[in-house]
Amino acid sequence: MGTWPGIAAAGQGWPDRSGTSSERGGDMGTAAAGGAPGPAAAGGSGGRPPGPAAAGGSGGRPPGPAAAAGHVPVMRDRVLELLEPALQSPGAVLVDATIGRAGHASALLAAHPGLSLIGIDADATAIEESRRALQGFPGRVTLVQAVYDELPQILADAGQQAIQGVLFDLGVSSPQLDDPARGFAYAKDAPLDMRMDQSGPLTAADVLNTYPADRLVRILRDYGEERYARRIADAVVRERARAPLQSTSRLTEIIRESIPAPARRTGGNPAKRTFQALRIEVNGELDALQRALPVALDSIAVGGRIVMLAYHSLEDRVVKRALAARAADTTPPGLPVSLPQSRPQFRLLTRGAERPAAAELAVNPRAASARLRAAERIRTAA
Repeated sequence: MGTWPGIAAAGQGWPDRSGTSSERGGDMGTAAAGGAPGPAAAGGSGGRPPGPAAAGGSGGRPPGPAAAAGHVPVMRDRVLELLEPALQSPGAVLVDATIGRAGHASALLAAHPGLSLIGIDADATAIEESRRALQGFPGRVTLVQAVYDELPQILADAGQQAIQGVLFDLGVSSPQLDDPARGFAYAKDAPLDMRMDQSGPLTAADVLNTYPADRLVRILRDYGEERYARRIADAVVRERARAPLQSTSRLTEIIRESIPAPARRTGGNPAKRTFQALRIEVNGELDALQRALPVALDSIAVGGRIVMLAYHSLEDRVVKRALAARAADTTPPGLPVSLPQSRPQFRLLTRGAERPAAAELAVNPRAASARLRAAERIRTAA
């Protein structure tokens, strides 16, 4: 295997590499500031009556170590339910591409004694915390500090050509939000960092202090869907001419002053969209996701499954399009029968994006923005 930064062993099996971002806060807006979830988030799971599993309760399933310790993985029971058919056979392999604190991973390993897991996270702290959380599963875990678009090399190094399950729990994790030094949350004053991998070269301060105004506008509009991107970008350029921007509190103040008063009174903290946009730019999140998804789908064996948890519309759109493309029949129009090589490779397991039920939001408000999609592989590629 190649050499990876931040490797920490969590057992024997594949060559040692240890690494949850299971309790994702996707939005560092109202969730980080303690706001209440909006009405849309409080709906049921994709039209399903909120029973114990959909609500994120125990659902009759014994809690994994992380759950027992008070960690709340988003839509845990629904994730386990969707992955269960693919992971029952001995020797099954699951990739948790965003392992974080191992909340989902520990529950899945506990539920499937024959399961082996490859856990990936860009955050060295998450790798170390997962190593500790998963030490009760010796020989079954390989953890890697990497961005998930490095999945081809990770699978090659692990000697895995086809796997039975993939889990992506996207966005920023609660530990990252809650650590003031990381600069992800506007509710606390901190340096403008926002790197998930703290060895990365680009920080939010670099973006704000060096990017031209037009580039800042594009980032805020494309990644934050910010209506007042031009006002905010121009204000940032004026302020940095006086002194470099270094703190989240100063940026939050600039944003607030740039947005008209009526707009500030609705939709939560006005800084949330800008902070989201900066985080995505600093970490290259959407580009990495667009590279990683095709590889992840290609790696799944027939009967295997993928579960995706996204936390904002941009991520969810990428996921929706990737799954829909693999679930479509691509036979040219006008032919009387479907061509075997054009038939769908995947079957969608969710109707639209499922959302956390009200019962889960009552105990984990940061799950409010979660959108879950899943699919099963039904044939190999032609």
